[in-house]
Amino acid sequence: MNLADRTVIVVGGGPSGLSAAATMRNAGIGRVVVVERERQAGGIPRHTDHLGFAIRDLRRVMSGPRYASRLVDIAARSGVELLTETTVTDVSGTGVTLADGTAIHADSVVLATGVRERPRAARLVPGDRPAGVFTTGSIQQLTALHHRQVGRRAVIVGAEHVSFSAMSTLRHGGCETAAMVTSLPRHQTYAVLRMATATRYRVPIHTEVDVAEIVGRRRVEAVILTDGSRITCDTVVFTGDWIPDHELARRCGTGMDRVSRSPAISASFETSRPGVFAIGNLVHPAETADLCALDGRVVAPSVARWLMGGLWPHAVAPLAVEPPIVWAAPTAVGVTLRVAEFVTGRLQASVNETPVWTQRRQRFVPNRAIHISQTVPVGASLSLVRGR
Repeated sequence: MNLADRTVIVVGGGPSGLSAAATMRNAGIGRVVVVERERQAGGIPRHTDHLGFAIRDLRRVMSGPRYASRLVDIAARSGVELLTETTVTDVSGTGVTLADGTAIHADSVVLATGVRERPRAARLVPGDRPAGVFTTGSIQQLTALHHRQVGRRAVIVGAEHVSFSAMSTLRHGGCETAAMVTSLPRHQTYAVLRMATATRYRVPIHTEVDVAEIVGRRRVEAVILTDGSRITCDTVVFTGDWIPDHELARRCGTGMDRVSRSPAISASFETSRPGVFAIGNLVHPAETADLCALDGRVVAPSVARWLMGGLWPHAVAPLAVEPPIVWAAPTAVGVTLRVAEFVTGRLQASVNETPVWTQRRQRFVPNRAIHISQTVPVGASLSLVRGR
């Protein structure tokens, strides 16, 4: 059997899934089906209406909605079948089962289910349960897709890249940001992004505090912080604190990274379940859309090799890391990792406690992507040697 006789199902129609599907079709795989639960494919960029997309994969600068539309168009013109408003409830190496009980056979499955922010309930924030509590994704959908105003005065919980993006979304929708709140000693975004948002609009950033309580009956009235201060607002937006949409990966029995909550993968995006691959923000929460799209391009040759009789790895396990590194995972451009604290030092890979390479000294920031272009040998452990 050649590639033209093979079928691959991609679960998730965001940048990684669409790019994987188009690349696999162009590589000669006969049938590629993308299954997307939303009404339209394209993923988060559909409702992220600002510039900065498509830089690394399409080599241009686009808005989120235009980028999403472009990826859908590329997939469609490549002959990819798009099933929208369709939910997958189970996955195996031989196909998927849909919510209506329909089974679709496939020779391989690529999981590209993406990532979401933890809502208030998952963060166990006490207080009343009024209206006016959102995540960044929900305010983007309400503002960009439904043209609704979410509130008039908001408190943003978080101070990473997406938190400042939320501030821009709120302002575009006519909502003032009263304050940002972070448990860390300082914000985690780039200085230029802070200058363009929080500094420009004179938004105070409360550091080393959390939200202790949300106050309000029908609608949010205020938040009380752990330092005892009270901020009057009618809207609370929880940002960041990413968690992968990993339910299908768990259900089909793939090995998991217990910290990132992602399926463990090899450098070729194979999971521990033969025939099942995982890509995008499902395995490295959360990277930019264009890097996720590059994952899709890189996984295509791996899927083709498997379909042509290639061997599956005997063991797939998460990359070993030492604190303050919290997790690390392969990407299309090498390895990405996260740290738990602000620290200066040098990244080092060791095998049996013997260093095999050491990078130059740099400053590491939590909640920010850290990329390694060097190869991490099988069995190696990543550590951070502190020091200025």
